[in-house]
Amino acid sequence: MSWRRALKDTARSGIAVERKRLEPLIAVRGAAGLAIVIALSLWLFGPAAAASSAFGAFQAAIATFQRSWRPRPELAIASGTSLAVSTFLGYLTISKEPLFLALLVVWTFAAGMSWAAGPTIGLIASSNVAIMLVTVTLPTSVAQAAGHAAMMIVGGLVQAALIVLFPVRRWGAHRDALADALAAEADYARRLRHDPVASFDPQPLMEARNAAAVTPRQARRRPAELHGARGIAERIRPVLASLADPAMGVPAEGPARDRVRELLASAAALLDAAAHAIRHGEPVSAPPAALATFRTPDTGSILTGAPYRAMTRLNTLLQDVVETAGGTPQEDTPHKGAPSGARGTAHSAENDGRSTPRPAPTDPGARGTAHSAPATRSRPTTRTRPTFLALIPKALKAMRGELHRGSPITRHATRVSAVAATGYILGTWLPLGHGYWAPLTSVMVMRPDFSQTYSRAVARLAGTVIGVAVATGVVQAATPGTLQSGTLAVASAALMYLLMRTGQFATQACIAAYVVFLLGMGGEEWTQTVPERVLLTLMGGFLAMLAYAVYPAWETPRLRTRLADWLAAQGPYVAAVFGSYADPSASNAPDVREALLTARTARAAWHAAVARATAEPVRHRGLSRTAADDAEDALAQLGRVAMLLEAHLPERGATPVPPAARFADALRESTHKGAKAIRERRVPTWDAVREALDAWETENPENADKVVRNTATLVLDTLTELSEALDTAVPPMTLDGTAPEKPNGPRNPKDSATR
Repeated sequence: MSWRRALKDTARSGIAVERKRLEPLIAVRGAAGLAIVIALSLWLFGPAAAASSAFGAFQAAIATFQRSWRPRPELAIASGTSLAVSTFLGYLTISKEPLFLALLVVWTFAAGMSWAAGPTIGLIASSNVAIMLVTVTLPTSVAQAAGHAAMMIVGGLVQAALIVLFPVRRWGAHRDALADALAAEADYARRLRHDPVASFDPQPLMEARNAAAVTPRQARRRPAELHGARGIAERIRPVLASLADPAMGVPAEGPARDRVRELLASAAALLDAAAHAIRHGEPVSAPPAALATFRTPDTGSILTGAPYRAMTRLNTLLQDVVETAGGTPQEDTPHKGAPSGARGTAHSAENDGRSTPRPAPTDPGARGTAHSAPATRSRPTTRTRPTFLALIPKALKAMRGELHRGSPITRHATRVSAVAATGYILGTWLPLGHGYWAPLTSVMVMRPDFSQTYSRAVARLAGTVIGVAVATGVVQAATPGTLQSGTLAVASAALMYLLMRTGQFATQACIAAYVVFLLGMGGEEWTQTVPERVLLTLMGGFLAMLAYAVYPAWETPRLRTRLADWLAAQGPYVAAVFGSYADPSASNAPDVREALLTARTARAAWHAAVARATAEPVRHRGLSRTAADDAEDALAQLGRVAMLLEAHLPERGATPVPPAARFADALRESTHKGAKAIRERRVPTWDAVREALDAWETENPENADKVVRNTATLVLDTLTELSEALDTAVPPMTLDGTAPEKPNGPRNPKDSATR
């Protein structure tokens, strides 16, 4: 992408206003906390202290809006306290410019490194540095600086107290995350009706898993409908794919396919009903027609083998998720041939399959887990997370892990600290006054990646011009006094809280108006702040954009590494699934689950890297967009093949499949070597996997384990496609003018056709 197009796209995204669900009650609560702090400070200390403390309450409320599963009251307290410490230390050094510059560089570098601990901490730290540049100019003595810092802490405490006393959707984010996961699976079921090999983005499941981690205190107060449903949802996804995929036995057309479409539509309706109930905290209203679809008596004569087992298991899991979500579905009449205990659940707890007993099949030789265990519920387990204080060592460890030369976080911290110091020096040197506006803008807009930095710079400039213009017009027309200016500042903050999720443009406009009114409350005329604010904001945004162009951290050259990481994580997951068939007696369900979670994390990192690289104005270095897309498709297909096999993991008493062990070992070793080859810009080879598959065919010509062996063939074909995607060299022409067949091509056309 050219620089011109990249700048055009980022500018468009910066000024875009998104349509999001607004939360007026939360905005009113944040504005109320700000009003309380301003009124208290005006009454006790005067306008200057009120302006300083208002920044603390303002920032504390912003911190509670960040997407985080941590206790939000603690975020408000941490934000106010950290801003107080920054302000007090800044005031102690502000009179000695070299010392203040050193503090600014150290503080900004630490804020930049804090992005390694997550976007919430990174944003709070960056905002604190930016606001500190303003608040250090307000006190006039050390005692006043201490008083201002104390009032900032009070501002954080007030916001935290309001969150505790007046909760708004206390578990709303957790409900939304779980409901989004169920709704995503409902959409997946509908798409499978028309595309039996449709893809599924596991991001909603990952968000739901993050939301399910609670502290022991939260676990005691968590609503009952948030227990267990996520664990069931995790098990539903592979069953849906297994039921729909033609490779598992259902032909592309015919009565069996029609019945599968009906079952998928009913599953989508039940999942949507459960998602709606969880999101709003209401009882489930399960559609009777959807429940009746699974009770149709002739299903057993239409579906047989693996599809029938998948249907039976899907029925059990859907009843469990409806019951867990807060509904009591009608008592299900077992299918013809279904076991009497099919009504029970084997996956009700949020244990991700770690301690769930595997059910026994109803037909001899059936290797898939078709039915649930007897009607006994395993005791739900809770995913615990550390308390807020326990997160501090983990955050420091994450920052230390990124503290090396090649880290994009370190490069960001270096950029932002250099730009902050440069902006402060230039702002002080220029005869404009209020020189801190330039570094403040730079710190607020700079992010570790290119697109966010440039889009936020455009949004801040455009929003500042609009916000300052509106606020200036109001000041000129109304000439408000101290109390009126404080009221206008609170109104601007409330509007900002309300529109925060709609985009940076609206947010920056409200912030600009807020600062104008707040400093006006402190006695500064608009003519003292507006002109230099606009010019210095332009300077700060330009410095931020220039710094990324001079010292970038492009994601495009690292795409090969991200792809290699995904392959290195996907291989052990596929190998763990095959290992389950090699030794069903082993307790390997946790191994499969942990490997799947690792693969999901690597997949999410790859997609995030591709999204960032797409917006970058640089050429690819060894991995073109086409090659990246083809390689992504191959790895996604590899995960899908393993997921289909995972949907029918054998019970502990099933017959072992010894060749699967050798295949799993070869796959684990080959994917590790393949990841290394990708990092070294070589095309991976799969000779060990091919040899293991050939030995499998030789040792077991009767194909007693046909489903597992055919899946192994699909795995090899998928790996071959990955190599073909990465092999961008032009093959030599043969004597007849055609290109020779690649050595890693499909084993035979019939195998490729099964894809």
